Amino acid sequence: MTLSMTAPTPEFLLNRELSILAFQRRVLAQAGDETVPLLERLKYLCIVSSNLDEFFEIRIAGLKEQLRQGAPLAGGVSPQAHYREISREVHDIIAEQYSLLNDKILPRLAEENIRFLRRSLWTEEQRAWIHDFFVKEVMPIVTPVGLDPAHPFPRLLNKSLNFAVELEGKDAFGRSSNAAIVQAPRALPRVIRLPRELTGIDYGFVFLSSVLHAFVGELFGGMSVLGCYQFRVTRNSDLFVDEEEVKDLRKTLQGELLQRNFGNAVRMEVADNCSPQMCEFLQQQFGLERDEIYRVPGIVNLVRLMMVPDKVDRPDLKFPPFIPALPRSLDKRADLFAEIRSRDVLLHHPFQSFEPVIELLRDAADDPQVVAIRMTVYRTGTDSVLMEQLLRAARKGKEVNVVVELMARFDEEANINWAAKLEDAGAHVVYGVFGYKTHAKMLLIVRREDDRNGEPLLRRYAHLGTGNYHPRTTRFYTDFGLMTANEEICEDVHQIFKQLTGLGHAEKLRHIWQSPFSMQSSVIAAIRAEAEAARQGRKGRIIAKMNALMEPQTIQVLYEASQAGVEIDLIVRSACALKPGIAGLSENIRVRSVVGRFLEHTRIFYFLADGEEKIYLSSADWMDRNFFRRIEACFPILDAKLKRRVIREGLKPYLTDNCQAWEMDQDGKYRQKQPRSNASRHSAQEILLQELGG
Repeated sequence: MTLSMTAPTPEFLLNRELSILAFQRRVLAQAGDETVPLLERLKYLCIVSSNLDEFFEIRIAGLKEQLRQGAPLAGGVSPQAHYREISREVHDIIAEQYSLLNDKILPRLAEENIRFLRRSLWTEEQRAWIHDFFVKEVMPIVTPVGLDPAHPFPRLLNKSLNFAVELEGKDAFGRSSNAAIVQAPRALPRVIRLPRELTGIDYGFVFLSSVLHAFVGELFGGMSVLGCYQFRVTRNSDLFVDEEEVKDLRKTLQGELLQRNFGNAVRMEVADNCSPQMCEFLQQQFGLERDEIYRVPGIVNLVRLMMVPDKVDRPDLKFPPFIPALPRSLDKRADLFAEIRSRDVLLHHPFQSFEPVIELLRDAADDPQVVAIRMTVYRTGTDSVLMEQLLRAARKGKEVNVVVELMARFDEEANINWAAKLEDAGAHVVYGVFGYKTHAKMLLIVRREDDRNGEPLLRRYAHLGTGNYHPRTTRFYTDFGLMTANEEICEDVHQIFKQLTGLGHAEKLRHIWQSPFSMQSSVIAAIRAEAEAARQGRKGRIIAKMNALMEPQTIQVLYEASQAGVEIDLIVRSACALKPGIAGLSENIRVRSVVGRFLEHTRIFYFLADGEEKIYLSSADWMDRNFFRRIEACFPILDAKLKRRVIREGLKPYLTDNCQAWEMDQDGKYRQKQPRSNASRHSAQEILLQELGG
């Protein structure tokens, strides 16, 4: 089979939504893995629920909108059939989740004296304590809403915990409404720990849902409660901003964020004991189809269980703690600017500390020789030491320019707040280029120094990364960061900042591949160069590690490179549309995904280049949005020693991983690697923790 086309036909591409769901199954497998510490298994269950929430809020919401608009056939499959297939897969994943929770994890936790007490088994003393909690903590802030002509069905917040209550009898006004809605206030904890003297164990918990179930009748004095059923609605949470209508992006987004909690419903989770008539009533209220209702045997929001491990002091049931190390060179030298001047510095997170990046910014804020700081902000969190250093630098009179991406999904509010604080401190804040998310991770510091002859000059220092400037996630995401004073790379970074803050044509960059201008064409050129080398009898080799691979033209040139004889290894954490191992098309391509303790987030692109071994690190995956609708930076590793480090740490361990790696077949199915008999266990993340961790 030999193909020559600008993009593969649909039969040679895997579906994005189904590929994302396949990744959720790999995460869920961690929850079922008995070699993983028990409380960490519970966390993986919660992570799957959190991921599915976003899947519904964005991907399913988008598909429903396509259906509404009458989307055409894709690859011979109708949008309706595609939607039904996705729905079946999600139902299966959720069923497996609850089976793991109820049949495996909760019983094992109980064996470790970590128990969630069922209402039917409360002792009199426990019930009295829980009732006292209900009276003091719940009743004063909960607002039951009886449904009648004066009280229509309330607008319920996205993903809020609610209860549908079936009632009988008349109230003080003689009303005989047979239904009410109770929304659990978000201020209340979803899991409550009871005193040890009441439970006889160290960790006895009750769910807030159990508390409300037990005493909901007290909210409706004199009436009989026939049934009480917890439910939760997921809504469309994608923000839409019309470029032609926007005058002030920040103000427009602030208005849109208020509406995010009330988008169209896309899913309802409801307790499996809900009566058929109440379930049908709720379904009608939210305008959902039958297969968009998810009946679950347990609490309807597993994400809330994420707080449990933090409440339980059992190190033996968690991953061993680790201390990120510092590179040896930074351990010995106090002057960070001098170290970066002498050589490039590569940091590999989370195995190595993110502290040098914080220190670089802190030193820049304090150093009187630093005259300007420029930085991009995509995700940084509500409490960020990096943002605090930018504020300090601005207050000290330095020229601080910050490109804040206001459209960073689910971080819009935090970024809007930081933008306001930075402006108040005197920093220059811009929001990038409308219609193109600024996803590049770049920091540029300009410092007044003397050259070797004692003549003054302005020297630039840059930090470029594959991950966000978010100190918390750098403890859980794998990423590389490069600190350099290379003049040409710093000039490239300077040119990108000029585009973001000003106007004018894009300058040709010396080293950095930039989206939306040169990244896709450069990636394709590098792949084709390997293919041409193979056609001429030389060795062609590509290794690429990323979060997702979806862009059709890039997939096509990878297929062509495989046909030319290039050996290609793709390490793709999540969605991958490419089909490996098809004879005559992709038999030289292997795809694997690594799922472990840390979220694999690094983007590394390796090209043999006739032995030159070109290596790039990037903020971008190989996706349409990253190539064409975002501002991204893909930067080379020029230092030979650092090249070897990236290969040794970022690629080789992942290609030899035989316990946390999953290999994809040509149908998009994944099989977890297992050590052969008598073979030693190789986990990339465990190896890197041992070699690099403190």
